[in-house]
Amino acid sequence: MKKIMLAFLGIAVGLCLAGSAFAAGATKDECVAKSKEAAAMVNEKGIGAAIEEINKKNGKFVWADTYVFLMDLDGKMLAHPMSPALIGKNVLDMKDKGEPGKLLFKEFVAVAKGKGEGWVDYMWINPGDPKPRKKVTYIYRVPGKDLFAGGDLRVIRCTAGRFDPGRGASPRPVIPPPSLR
Repeated sequence: MKKIMLAFLGIAVGLCLAGSAFAAGATKDECVAKSKEAAAMVNEKGIGAAIEEINKKNGKFVWADTYVFLMDLDGKMLAHPMSPALIGKNVLDMKDKGEPGKLLFKEFVAVAKGKGEGWVDYMWINPGDPKPRKKVTYIYRVPGKDLFAGGDLRVIRCTAGRFDPGRGASPRPVIPPPSLR
């Protein structure tokens, strides 16, 4: 009986660790670094070159399970590799998927105009998952410009041997492989 309990415990711990090993999730540090890299590109190579690179689905600003986007302070989406339909549109009136619905892009602009950088949390529907889940986006204002870059994270963690989406951030989000979702 003792061997069976130890085996069961080992399997439970292994499943949780396996989820961490298969995690393809971006980290907060990566979001900060990539957002700042995109902002530097705007200042070093010009806005046209930055928009072109950020819009590439397979470019350097798309990694793991996330990407960087670029907006102006008036709320116009300038570059978005995953939702090209948003490019050129003013998105200030778009709400998140929580109740009652948060004007997340207005919050992004407020952070960029205020402190110049920071995190905004909101609820969003991820591909393949109809339930709104918590996301956090790092906003970084391009120095000397009325623009900002943002990179976001899905917030998912593993607890007690099972995947536990949306109940708070771990230091590195754990994204379960498709077979375990």
